[in-house]
Amino acid sequence: MKRSLLLIGLVVALNAPAFADSETANQGTTAVSFATAGNPMTVVLDARQASRGLMFAHLAIPVRPGPLTLVYPKWIPGEHGPTGPLHVLASLHMSAAGHALQWRRDDVDLYAFHVDVPAGTSSLNVDFDVLMNAEGDTMATKNVAIVNWNRNVMYQANTRSDEVFAKPSIILPEDWSYGTALPNPSASGGRVDFGEVTLETLIDSPLDMGRFSKRIARWSSGDATAETDIFADNPQDLHIPPKLAQAYANAVTEALALYGARHWQHYHALLTLSDAIGFQGIEHHQSSDDRGPDDFLTNPMKQLGSGDLLSHEFSHSWNGKYRRPYDLQQLNFQIPERTDLLWVYEGMNQYLGDLLSFRAGIRDPKKYPEYLAHIYAAMDQEPGRQDEPLIDTTTAAPWLYSSGGQYSSLRRTAGDFYTEGELIWLDADTIIRERTGGKRSLDDFLHAFAGPPNTMPKVVTYDRAQVEQLLGDTAPYDWHGFFTRYVYQVSEHPPTDDLARAGWKLVYNGTPNEFDKARTSARHTTDHWYSLGIRLTADGTVRDVKRGSAAWTAGMSPGMKIVAIDHQAYDADYLESAIKDSTHSKSPVSLLVEQDKWFGTYSLNYHGGLQFPHLERIKGTPDMLAAIMAPHRPK
Repeated sequence: MKRSLLLIGLVVALNAPAFADSETANQGTTAVSFATAGNPMTVVLDARQASRGLMFAHLAIPVRPGPLTLVYPKWIPGEHGPTGPLHVLASLHMSAAGHALQWRRDDVDLYAFHVDVPAGTSSLNVDFDVLMNAEGDTMATKNVAIVNWNRNVMYQANTRSDEVFAKPSIILPEDWSYGTALPNPSASGGRVDFGEVTLETLIDSPLDMGRFSKRIARWSSGDATAETDIFADNPQDLHIPPKLAQAYANAVTEALALYGARHWQHYHALLTLSDAIGFQGIEHHQSSDDRGPDDFLTNPMKQLGSGDLLSHEFSHSWNGKYRRPYDLQQLNFQIPERTDLLWVYEGMNQYLGDLLSFRAGIRDPKKYPEYLAHIYAAMDQEPGRQDEPLIDTTTAAPWLYSSGGQYSSLRRTAGDFYTEGELIWLDADTIIRERTGGKRSLDDFLHAFAGPPNTMPKVVTYDRAQVEQLLGDTAPYDWHGFFTRYVYQVSEHPPTDDLARAGWKLVYNGTPNEFDKARTSARHTTDHWYSLGIRLTADGTVRDVKRGSAAWTAGMSPGMKIVAIDHQAYDADYLESAIKDSTHSKSPVSLLVEQDKWFGTYSLNYHGGLQFPHLERIKGTPDMLAAIMAPHRPK
């Protein structure tokens, strides 16, 4: 493919400001890049020691004599925060013409490094070790490794990332294969050289590699293709059921039907299967960095609970990468992003990723009502929503993504604008269908928002007003008032009209919700949020307590460990039995707990039995959810 077709261009949508103001637009982009299309910097990543958690980066950066500042990428697209992992950079050396140069880290901006380039120097060598693993940030195991190029590069400060050019290469471990969307690979032995790209494209093109791998072709049309590149810690985890493989292929045609066009040429869904690496998904224009546990593709419960992983990130190629909030698109990786419109970028995409997983058959479309009950109840019974509007969670996203601590249900979390965003955009879909007599849907909005014509990767920005205008063109309605109510103001409940409009109602009973079970099974937790008001780890340690619940009123708090229930040693099954029996007893549920080597008894005055959320059909009404989740791909 031609290099010019792979560059990610910046296209500003008509009447949409590219940046919040002119000062932001020019911030940190005043320098002319020395790394040009005709003289790119080279990036050689020696990954032969990846199984030990080490890689070695060698950069040759075009320079001019005099003071120079290099920067390490800080604000990482798709991660929505200043997440550039400085902890991975070690043993930094700079040299020119074989002579070592002294460098100095900036004492304010820790991502900036200063060096004086000697006279007569046109290229600066920069070498450093890449430490791949840290607590909560595992990127390599004995058999699998993930390369995010932002971890392996530095670049000239104050330049635009689409004007810095790079030619990347990687040296693979022996007998390992790789997958990436980087163009024009040329292999020689264990080294692979790729075509020249901009720094923006390089950082937008992760690479997975491993000893045990499988490539699945999912779709092709002419010279356009979509595939999944899978890398596993264990070879047996690559034995994917044919029906599931077909469902993932269906997701491509479902997405093309949903949007009506594509903005990629060769799409690579990169998937690692490793308990050590952990669960994650990060979107890119022509690929996605997906990470699941060992048995993600072989355990039906994992697909039930998280089967939207690949479809969510795939949908982001349209919503998030091609169409992007105007204040989230920045000219380099040091300029802070503004995340207030993540209720569109992530919230709508959570709905679309789930929708694609059901339409494609990754998850049974008939189970969407059960899934909807699962997420609706979680948002409806979150105490923090009584005090904070959803917009605060999007604005605070760079902090919320990495925040910890107790009582997260009181503070709200970054997950809220995903989950509640799905409920809001489902409501929008049902409103469009109702107001047009079923002739139009959110699919029609998406065709206008991110649809035809087909293009190569580029960015077209939007603001709130444009989203509301396109929705109004799809179906006239007070969309500004709608989003003001559910996003910008405190909303006591998530949208509720959509349930009745779709022909369903929310109920609670003693039958466990299938998706609740999948979540608690994957997390090894016990959840009695809708009865006692507590969430527990496998050993009975309290993770959270719901404000106003029986557990809250009794004085329980996170960190307590339940030792006994009504004088019997703690067991998750016995706790469930005690909750069931509460409906026939006037006595409270008595819990003996240990906290910081102190013991105490807490009496929970609860008599409602087990409570789990479900949806029930409203008799005599059309089932709109069935229509929404039915396959839309061409026959």
